[in-house]
Parts: sequence; structure tokens; C-alpha cells
Amino acid sequence: MSNNSQEILETYRKSIMPTYAPSIALSSGRGVTVRDVDGLILYDFTSGIGIHNVGHSNPKVVKAVQDQAAQLMHSSNLFVNEPSTRLAAKLVQLSGLGGKVFFCNSGAEANEAAIKLARKWGNANGGRYEIVTMRQGFHGRTLATVTATGQGWCQDGYDPLPVGFVYADFNDIESVKAAVNEKTVAIMLEAVQGEGGVMPASEEFMRGVRALCDEKNLLMICDEVQSGMGRTGTWFAWQGYDIKPDLFTLAKSLAGGIPMGALVSNERFADVFTPSSHASTFGGNPVAAAAALAVIDIIESDGLLAKATELGTLLMEALKAEVDKYDKLLEVRGKGLMIGLVVDGEAKPIVQALQDQGLLALTAGPNVVRFLPPLVLKQEDLEEAVDMISDALDCVYGDEEGSED
Repeated sequence: MSNNSQEILETYRKSIMPTYAPSIALSSGRGVTVRDVDGLILYDFTSGIGIHNVGHSNPKVVKAVQDQAAQLMHSSNLFVNEPSTRLAAKLVQLSGLGGKVFFCNSGAEANEAAIKLARKWGNANGGRYEIVTMRQGFHGRTLATVTATGQGWCQDGYDPLPVGFVYADFNDIESVKAAVNEKTVAIMLEAVQGEGGVMPASEEFMRGVRALCDEKNLLMICDEVQSGMGRTGTWFAWQGYDIKPDLFTLAKSLAGGIPMGALVSNERFADVFTPSSHASTFGGNPVAAAAALAVIDIIESDGLLAKATELGTLLMEALKAEVDKYDKLLEVRGKGLMIGLVVDGEAKPIVQALQDQGLLALTAGPNVVRFLPPLVLKQEDLEEAVDMISDALDCVYGDEEGSED
């Protein structure tokens, strides 16, 4: 590690609270690659944890940000700005739900808004407030959303947690039915669990949840924070199923790297929030909205939904070939370019070996390697990345007894 990199990391550790443990200092990114402060170029198959669906520093997004920043950087929600209004109309159109949008700054805030909307509606309709969420789901880091997250590791130390959340087993509709009672107002889930191990919902499960919500007069809330904006081959992962939610949330890749979150409703729940019942100072920021409009334009004009499906299939096939080679690799799962490689043991050594080869990846829980490459990935980039993955796996498992190569 160079003196330059070491100095930056030391300053980071002295100055920033230790909620992360980074080992690389990045200086720039373009398309599907990033460059560290020492000039090393790496493929970014993290996309900034699902942010850069249209690539790092996409020129169209950069121009949209620059142009809007030169015109109006912030206006507050006491006034209307044109970019956020156009963006809201576009999200409603893409969803086909016919409702309205609330803008905020992050996925946790978008999920908080969904929780608050559900409770506000429920309290006016029988005093209901409990929300059923899924074990191994993930919905954010505020006190409410960390409670909604059905994973103990991110709740430890924050007692007492807020009341009003009950957990069920993902892909088990009977478990969900058993969790519903007279206090239940909503069921909240990811169509593809991200942090919980890149686990797609089954068709049967999604249809079952929708039917249960219809039967019991509950809101169905889909968290699309990581899976949205084309990552799974549809604009929103729930569109890959034969259902429509009542609410869904967006953030991460929505504005291509500018912080932005959104809650999108159907027509029935579009006016539950009333003036002063909820708010976000920076929500609908015109610069973020301009960036998001550019992201949508790129996905549409470059055919990135189809590309996510096509290249995702190729990457999954390549990973399945590796599973056939090594006993310690168990399964490949996911949708589009949201892919998990399931490991018998710890996934971290593979992530480190990939980094050593020049490719950045993530874990999703202790035993899943998560791949989230930008949707602008080219086939030649994918082929080079697959070679890196093969070499990394050989470094980790090639000499182990029981491998078949």
C-alpha cells in the first residue's frame, strides 16, 4: 500500500466513526470500473452497493446534474420544482399503479414513509398498526426500519426496539398467514432479498401475499431499494411477478449516485398523507430529480432492462459452471444482474480473492458472494470478469481435497 493510500485510510480511521472497515481508497470511477488512489483499476461488481446501474459518472447523468445545479439546486417543498414533478409522473407511469409519489433521501427514509403511511391508514381503519416483515429481510438502519429488518445482527444493542413488527418466514405463505392478526395493517417484503442472501421470492409466494392482503384488507409493501430501477430485468422486481403492490419504495440507483429515495403508491393510498403529516426537507431535490430522469432515459434508450436479463443469464451460467467444479460452492441464485453465489463456509475469503484479481464484489450474509455489476456492462467486460472469478475461486479452492478439477 502506497504512502498516499495509507495516509487517506489513517485519516479516515481517525476522523470517521467506525461503522465500516474499508481497505481501499477510491479516487474515480467510469462505467463499470473504479480507480484507487494509487491508480489501480478494478471492475466494480458492487455498483456502490446497487447504486450505479447506469455506470459510474455516466456522462448523461453528469450533464443533467451540472445543468440543473446551475439553474436551481434546492427549492424546499413549500414550492414546486419541475424536475421532481416530472420524475414523479414518470415513476407513476412506469409502475402502472396510478398513484402518487413521496420523495425523500434514502432507502431507510422511503421505508419509514411506507411504515408511517400504513400506520396512518390503519389507525383510521380499526386501530391497526402491526406490519409483518420477513426474516432475513432488510429495510434500513433507522430504529423503525432496523426493527422491520428480520435479522438480529443489525438490531443488537438498540433495545428497546419500537413495537409493531412481527416476523414471518420468506417464501412460506403459511408462516405469513400465521403472523397476521387483528392488529395487522400491512405485509412488507423484498421481491428479491438482498442483504439476506440474494434470495428471490417464488411466484407462488408473491401471489399468496397479494391474495392474503386482499382478503384481510392489508397493504402489500414491496421494498425495491436494492432491486429497483432495472436491476432484475424489469423496472421494479415486483413486475417480474403477476401481482401489483399497494406501495413500493426506491432509493440507491434511482438517481445514479445522488442521494434520493421515493415511496410510490397506488391510487387507493395516494392521499393518506396530508399536508404536514409527513415531510422531508431535501425530498424531491431538483438536482437529484434531474439525475434520476437521466437514469431513466439511459435505461430506456440503451435497452438496459433486456441487457440485465441477457447478461445476468450469462453470468449465472458461468457461476454454475464453477459450482460444478468445487464442492464448497453450493448454488447460484438471483434475478437479472442481482446474483448470489452460495458458499459452504465463509464468503469473505472469496470476496478478498476477487479483489486481489481486480474485481470488487460483496457478501450478502456470511455465506453468499453478491454480484451487482452495472447494467451498462459489456459482454467483453463480463468475459474478463468471469476469468477473474475463475482465477479467484481457484486460489481459494483449487488445492482443497474434494474439488473435482
